[in-house]
Amino acid sequence: MLSQNLSNYLQSHKVKFSTISHTPAYTAQEIAAAAHVPGMALAKSVVLKIDGKLCILVEPAKYRVNLKQLREELGARSVELAHEYEFEDSFPGCETGAIPPIGELFDVDVYIDDVIKHQDDIAFSGGNHSELIKMRYSDFEKLVKPKHVHLH
Repeated sequence: MLSQNLSNYLQSHKVKFSTISHTPAYTAQEIAAAAHVPGMALAKSVVLKIDGKLCILVEPAKYRVNLKQLREELGARSVELAHEYEFEDSFPGCETGAIPPIGELFDVDVYIDDVIKHQDDIAFSGGNHSELIKMRYSDFEKLVKPKHVHLH
């Protein structure tokens, strides 16, 4: 079931969205296939530490994170993947590895790869391994106000 915090947040901000249920899947590519969503339209949330601070990077499911390029783009001292034990309590109501990219909900910054902004719609984890949220990209942009990075 969709994270109650996420559902309440989207409804309170009057964002139009739909849910896509799929068989349980754990990698971004598996989720895209199970939900019948193109790899460019499925946004995966990657939890990173940028100069020691937790944040979320949103990238298309089919891409791999280029930490070096991101560090250079941001002018950061360090950019690294966060280990699950470092953030297991930071995303309440979400299953590990199924974090929706809604930074305000978790008090983290959200960075988004510019290639996503060319999509009409965006789909992302609903906080579990069997449900996605789908909405217009323009609504996502207004809601999340992510910081844009050019990685691809």
